[in-house]
This record gives sequence, C-alpha cells and structure tokens, in this order.
Amino acid sequence: MSIELGYLLPTRERIMVGKHEVQEILALGDLAEQLGVDSVWIGDSLLAKPRHDPLALIGAIAGRTKRIKMGTAVLLPMLRNPVLLAHQVATLDQIAEGRMILGIGTARDVPAIRNEFRAAGVPFEKRIGRMLEQMRLCRALWQGGPVDWDGLWTFEKGELAPVPYTEGGPAIWSGGGVEAALKRAGRYFNGWFPSGAGTGRDWTKGWSGVQQFADEAGRDPANIVGAAYVTISVNDDQSVADAEMDAYLEDYYLRPAEEIRTQQYCFAGTRSGAVDWLGEFAAGGASHMCIRFTGSNDAEQMEELIRIREELG
Repeated sequence: MSIELGYLLPTRERIMVGKHEVQEILALGDLAEQLGVDSVWIGDSLLAKPRHDPLALIGAIAGRTKRIKMGTAVLLPMLRNPVLLAHQVATLDQIAEGRMILGIGTARDVPAIRNEFRAAGVPFEKRIGRMLEQMRLCRALWQGGPVDWDGLWTFEKGELAPVPYTEGGPAIWSGGGVEAALKRAGRYFNGWFPSGAGTGRDWTKGWSGVQQFADEAGRDPANIVGAAYVTISVNDDQSVADAEMDAYLEDYYLRPAEEIRTQQYCFAGTRSGAVDWLGEFAAGGASHMCIRFTGSNDAEQMEELIRIREELG
C-alpha cells in the first residue's frame, strides 16, 4: 500500500524559543509544497502548550499553496463554540479548495490541560460527549439550509454560509487508542489518527478494532483512513539520535522522556531503521502519517521526509 507522509510545522517549537513571528512558518509551508511533501500539520493548544492558532495558519498556508493538504494535529474542538468553528472550517475549506483535514482529539488528562479547559470555561469531565455533539452540529450546518438544534447549544433555523468546498464538510479524523476511541472513529469519523503508544504492530491491532466497529455500524471500513502521528529522530549515530529524542520530548512536555516514549509513537535511529519502523504502519494499513521531527533544521528534515517516502515506496 502506498503511504502519504506529512510534516508537522513547528509552531510550538518556535514559541518555546521566543519566536512569535509567523513568516518562517508560512515559508515552510511554501517549501513543503515545492518539495512535494504530501501534507503539513499544525498542533493546537491555548495555554497548556502555547503556540500559534492552527486555523488561522491553515488559512494563510491555503492561500499561498495549490496542492499540499493541510490538517490539525490535533484540534481540541471542545475549547471552541461549534457554530463559530463550523463557520471557520467551512471558510477554510473553501480557501483550501478541499485540501483541509480536521484532526480532532479529546486531550490528555494532565494538570496543564485541565487548567486550559477551566480557562476556556469548559468542563473537562464532559469533554467527549461535548465533542461528539459539536461534530454532529458542524456536519448539520455544513449541509446548507436551515438547522434546528436543541442540545448543549440551542437555536432555530440557523443557516450557515458558505458551505464547505467539500460536500458535507472536510474529512474528520479522530485520535485515541482506547476501545472507546476506536469505536468513535469506526462509527462516526472519516479517519483514525492516534499518536501512540507502541509500534506499527500496536497500531495495526487498533486499526483492526476501528474496522470492526465500522463494520458493526454498517459503514464500509474501506472509506475510513488509517493514519498516525509519530515523532522521529534520524541520525546515523544511535546515541545521538536517542539523546536528541530525549531532549526534545523533555523540553516539549516538561516530563521525563522515558514516560513520553511509552505514551507516543517514537523512533530514534538511522534512516533505514525509520523506513522499517514506518513500514510496519504501512503494512498494517496506514495510508497517511504525520511526522514530527526532532531537531531544528526544518528544510533538511523535509528533504529527509522525501527520502524516507521514496524508500518506503
């Protein structure tokens, strides 16, 4: 199976070193298009891991490019009003002419993220039910025509314009590896987009569950995209690759690297090792991977991404 590889743009990393300007990030989107990278991805956080707003950046990149796909990795929709979110995403999908992917997540239960939810006035404990209703509401509004809604949000004859470029709205990919997350992806969404933990073999077990739940819900599993969000450190010297991975994870999450490695898909080693490691995902049915590289030379990393894709075939 052929596999598409995307590049995570370093919005969080730029903020961590005090770079708030956006022109370098937009230029990386241009470079990704020029090099033939399949997609670029942007993470989301308000206060827990401060960074640029992903939806605003997707709009800017979409207006400068013609081919490359753009996605959120991943958006926390619960922190936003769903009517406003539906309007923003519909407009972005028009700007991107259908190249947008809405990756969504439920957020990890850690103190910084709970604080983020409190700041946004959103109850953390009810976030999953809230997210599911939000996505149903967005999809209803994306159909065009008047919508009546009576739930966490209530309105009558609400009509959204513009409708998205993609009929029915852009693809929604949901993450998570527990059984409930596999059920959500299989029953309701267009793709499964987890971030760990384990290897391609572990991913494949989860993917089998997603397909089973899709089939039980009367959906064609072939219409669901298998994807993953992974972190890679590539170096011919294994000790250097490991040191770079550990330093990156600890700086990013302010937690021990060995803890994060058990929670997320992480690989440190040579390019050939990375090809073999990613190949397990591809062999298990993954057709799209979002790659987060450690290190700071984005141009070299994108070129490395192209080489890895070529070797993966």
